[in-house]
Amino acid sequence: MARFSFLPREDQYFSFFSQMTSYIFDASRLLVEMLGEGNQHKYDEYAQRIKSIEHACDELTHTVSTQLNKTFITPFDREDIYMLSSALDDIVDLIDDASRAMVMFDLHESSPHARRFADVIHRMAVQLHEVVSVLAKPVGITPRLVEIHRLENEGDDIYHTAIAELFRQQTDPLTVFKWKEIYEKLEAAVDRCENVANIIESMIIKHT
Repeated sequence: MARFSFLPREDQYFSFFSQMTSYIFDASRLLVEMLGEGNQHKYDEYAQRIKSIEHACDELTHTVSTQLNKTFITPFDREDIYMLSSALDDIVDLIDDASRAMVMFDLHESSPHARRFADVIHRMAVQLHEVVSVLAKPVGITPRLVEIHRLENEGDDIYHTAIAELFRQQTDPLTVFKWKEIYEKLEAAVDRCENVANIIESMIIKHT
């Protein structure tokens, strides 16, 4: 295979990943605003804005997949590129799921736990964007990956507290169902952010 070493590497994937983390950042910022106090009358508006980001991210994920079929040399293994793009897209999907659930369940206010979840997701989005921005030359990336893992633990704590409080204090079964669904979607978004960090760690190890 050495005879092909003169071919340029296709580094456009780094731009794709950076754009995807920008979508995650934008969607998570909107979720923070949506769940902020005083915005309950704008839930549908925020959900629609997040949905438009989700559509754009889906299209970009499709572009990555299509490009993989055309690219001869890739900066990372094809399976890893596909796995990373899919995982990044999943984060936006889960943010979208949570925002739409607020509208579908006809909830008229958020909760302190949901707001804390949104804040954690947004902080993870910031770290993911910074990680991806230096992925081509991953110097100093470890502290940001460590911070993502720490934030995932913070998200776990929020989830356990939220669920315990929900079953302890709420007597209406329908309300319990609604908030349990939302907390699970938010926790899944946090978990997926950590999963992305794990994928990136694995990719870096393979290519160092």
